Amino acid sequence: MSPIPFPLPSEDRTTSPYTGWTRAHWEATADGLLDAAWKWATPGRALLDLPGRPSRSGVRSDGLEGYARTFLTAAFRVAGAEGKDPHNWLERYADGLTAGTRTAGRDDAESWPLILDHTVFGQPMVESASVAIGLRLTRPWLWDRLDGATQDRAEEWLRGALRHTPAPNNWYLFPFSVAGFLESVGRGDAETGRARQRALDLLEVWYRGEGWYADGDGRAFDHYNGWALHLYPVLDAYLSGDEELSALYGARLSEHLESFSLMFGADGAPMHFGRSLSYRFAAGAAVGMGAVSGHTPLTPGVSRRLVSGSLRYFLERGSAGADGLLSLGWHGPHDATLQVYSGPSSPYWASKAFVALLAPAEHPLWTAQEEPAPSEGPDRVLSLPSPGLLVQSTRADGVVRLHNHGSDHVRPHEGETADVADPLYARLAYSTATGPTAAANTADNHLSVRLGGSRSTRVRIHPLGAGHGDGWGWAASWHTPVFPEGPPTWPGLRVESVTVVRGRYELRVHRVLGAPAGSRAEETGWATGQQDAVSSALHGLHGWAELEDVRAPQGTAFTRWAVMPRLGADVEGTELLVALASLTAEEEPAPLSTAVSGVNVDGDTVEVAWADDGSMTRVGFAPLEVTHRLR
Repeated sequence: MSPIPFPLPSEDRTTSPYTGWTRAHWEATADGLLDAAWKWATPGRALLDLPGRPSRSGVRSDGLEGYARTFLTAAFRVAGAEGKDPHNWLERYADGLTAGTRTAGRDDAESWPLILDHTVFGQPMVESASVAIGLRLTRPWLWDRLDGATQDRAEEWLRGALRHTPAPNNWYLFPFSVAGFLESVGRGDAETGRARQRALDLLEVWYRGEGWYADGDGRAFDHYNGWALHLYPVLDAYLSGDEELSALYGARLSEHLESFSLMFGADGAPMHFGRSLSYRFAAGAAVGMGAVSGHTPLTPGVSRRLVSGSLRYFLERGSAGADGLLSLGWHGPHDATLQVYSGPSSPYWASKAFVALLAPAEHPLWTAQEEPAPSEGPDRVLSLPSPGLLVQSTRADGVVRLHNHGSDHVRPHEGETADVADPLYARLAYSTATGPTAAANTADNHLSVRLGGSRSTRVRIHPLGAGHGDGWGWAASWHTPVFPEGPPTWPGLRVESVTVVRGRYELRVHRVLGAPAGSRAEETGWATGQQDAVSSALHGLHGWAELEDVRAPQGTAFTRWAVMPRLGADVEGTELLVALASLTAEEEPAPLSTAVSGVNVDGDTVEVAWADDGSMTRVGFAPLEVTHRLR
């Protein structure tokens, strides 16, 4: 554990028996992060030029990002304290707004870049939403005290978000948020109305059910659900008092939290899955927003357990360095976690977690006694057919695993090439205790077909269904193997995959169809390090010939280097491959070879008998059918 680089209050293990943290810890953390970031402000306070590698948008945009994203922290901090601002944060942001908009677009020491189309110079549009929300939250203490000329200049800059094209995903909620602020201060018109309606219309297109939105027209299901697609509309409805919007989007948030709340480990870690993971404890934003708005299935004690557990998890593992700045990475710095749009200030979207501070000190979120997180209760298995996900948690070790049979990062118009394969989406499984291996290393949790030395990757994922019963669950999908060298695909080659989970066990069944002569199938398990608290195992049940360990020298976000088990077998035509996998933090777990008492394969159907209770899992293809029953 790393020392937290700023002072915190004493723990309160009476009210918070699991984390020891209270609302005062949140305020102190906000102040500590802000104090560290403001040491890098320009003289006019318009830009926070944090140290580190620039993003592809350039240093001026990065400086605006530093201002805007930390402004969110300050705004939640001050608004939640009903305007009390002992460190005068808002004075600094008022000065910066004045300086940044005075000659916006000029190449000088303070001016903010203009907001343009996402294809030209789009990052300022992202930051406009944070500026707008910050101004909306702090209106009585900041906006209302600005002179009219500064207000007009700020409005003109913000309207750039309404007049230019966002990226085709959650970005449409940025002009939505700008328009909401302008309407809240009496500056709304047809332009703001169009921006808001366009975003709300797209949310209906992207909503897929069970509380999950796709991030755009494809099938990207990830943390953007919580820290964007749910947060922005529910926060807007909460601030405006719009009961109709609150009812609609609040109900969806509540349903989302039914499943998402299970995706935090007992140590507080959120699921390591999807892009922009350097936002870290922003994963708790949806939980906090649910508690603040009342749209949540969780008790206040569970909500605080989750958000405080996540915040503490990252701070104790070096997310803020000795200088108090949030680094680009997961625990500490980690290049493989990053996207090309990440810059030194990008991690400060973590500010969204501080939405919890909108709940005042007397709110049950802070006064109720902490309760166990869902992952600290009985073993759970939850299937989510809409996004194609399967969640598996085990009480014995507090580890949560996510089996992915429906979320990818491929836009509908994109072709399937190895160039667009993304380790943060393409793997079969993710967890709260492990991360995927880097793209240049052997892929973990992956079924590949090897032809002529080229190993296939999984790009577009086609869900086939999911379901669960008492103590077990399943999810299935198919994909076309895509090769980085030689022909990108082979005619007729296809892989159908089924994951069945119970306890800590993962039954992985694959049907490879149309494999050319000379093909080899390989399946890898979880990638772990020597010092990790978790261990990985993989055991062939049918069709597999060899088992070996392979290294990933670049490691994962959890370990500097990693090793994983890998099964291999020659395949041709149609082959059925069955294996058992496990990721566990249990001490000296029983070998996987003892978990199954029998395997029977008949054509395209496999039956697996479990040794502990004699139950039988049956997986059949053509048509797909998965059952689990006691004998």
